[in-house]
Amino acid sequence: MSTSAEMRAAPGTRAYRRISVALFLAGSATFALLYCVQPLLPVLAHDFGVGAAASSLSLSFATALLALAIVGAAMVSENLGRRGLMFGSLVLAALLNIAVTAAHSWPTLLVLRALEGFALGGVPAVAMAYLAEETDPRGLGFSMGLYIAGTAFGGMAGRVVAGLLTQLFSWRVALLLLGAGGLAAAGGFIALAPPSRHFVRTRHFDTRFHLSAWAGHVRRPALRWLFAVGFLVMGAFVAVYNYVGFRLMAPPYSFNQRELGLIFIIYLFGMGAASIAGALADRIGPRLVLTAGIAITAFGVLVTLLQPLPLLLLGIVVVTVGFFTAHSVASGWVGSLAAGTKGHAASLYLLFYYLGSSIDGSAGGWFWAAGGWPLVAAFTLALLALGLVATLGTATA
Repeated sequence: MSTSAEMRAAPGTRAYRRISVALFLAGSATFALLYCVQPLLPVLAHDFGVGAAASSLSLSFATALLALAIVGAAMVSENLGRRGLMFGSLVLAALLNIAVTAAHSWPTLLVLRALEGFALGGVPAVAMAYLAEETDPRGLGFSMGLYIAGTAFGGMAGRVVAGLLTQLFSWRVALLLLGAGGLAAAGGFIALAPPSRHFVRTRHFDTRFHLSAWAGHVRRPALRWLFAVGFLVMGAFVAVYNYVGFRLMAPPYSFNQRELGLIFIIYLFGMGAASIAGALADRIGPRLVLTAGIAITAFGVLVTLLQPLPLLLLGIVVVTVGFFTAHSVASGWVGSLAAGTKGHAASLYLLFYYLGSSIDGSAGGWFWAAGGWPLVAAFTLALLALGLVATLGTATA
C-alpha cells in the first residue's frame, strides 16, 4: 500500500527506466503472440481449406476472448496485484502459442487461439493502470507512448518473424519459436518491473464494487466517446492489415510469404509515431493530436486505393502512423480522465478496442469477398469517419 509521501517514478530516474523497459517487453511479447498469425492468413486458408473471412477467425477469436478477459483481469488485478498477473498471463499465452503448432484441425486451432487470447488479457488490462499508478503524471504520456511503441514493435516482430520462418520452414515452426520468445520476454519483464508501490489491494472480491466502478466510468460522457474511438479506429486498422495480404499475394503483386511478412516492418513507423504522439499530447492536449491521428489514418486508406506498389505501401505506412498516433493518445487520455479505479477504465477502453478488432476485422472479409480492396477501403473509411465524430464529441461532453 502506498503512502502520500511516496513519489511516483519520475522521468530520468532508474525506476522510471526500469518500468519503461519492462512494459516495453510486456507490450512487445503480447502483441507478437497475438498478431503473429495475421500474415499467415493466406497460408492457413490454404492448409485448412477455409476462405479469407474464415481464416481471419484465427485472429478474431483471440482478440475477442482477449477483450472479454480484460474485464475479468481488471477485477482480479484489484485483488492479486498488477505485476504478477502480467507475468502469469505472458507465460500461459506463450505456452498456448506453442500448443497451436500441434493443431491438425481448424476447430482445434481456433480453440487454442481463443484460449491464448484469453490468457493475454491480463497484460493490456493491467499495463495502463500500472503505468498510471507508478509513474509521475508529467511523464505518463511518454511512458504510455513507449508502451504503445512496444506493442507496435511486438506486432511488427511477430508478423515479420512469422512470415520469414514460414517461408523458410513452416508456420508451425514459426509459432513454436515465437512462443519460446514470449517465455523469454516474460522472464525479462518480471526481472525489471518494480513491485507496485501505489497500488491499493482490495482484500475481498466485491462484485458490487467492480460493477459500480465500471458504471461510474460509463456515466462520464468523455470516456464513452473514447471507448467508441477505440472500437472504430482499431476495427479500421485491423481490417486494412487483415486483407491487404490477400491483395498483395494476388496479381499483379504476387508476393510470397516472406515478402508479405516483411511489409510489417512498416510498424517501425508506428513505434515512432506512438512515442512522439504521447509526448505531444502532454504539451498541446490530447484532443487535437487524436483528431490528427484519425485524419492521417483516413488519408492513408485513400492512398492504398492507388495501384502502383510504392504508393500502396506508402498508404499502409500512413495508415500505421495515423493509427498508432490515435491509439497512443486515446489510451493515455483514458488513464488521465479516470477518477480512481483506473484499471476498470482501462479495461472498458480495451474491451471496446479489441471488440472492434474482432468484429470489424472479420467483417472486412465480407467486403473483400463482395468487391475486393475498394469495398474494404470504403468500409474502413466509414469507420474512421465515425471515429472523428466520436473525437469531436469529447469536446462537448
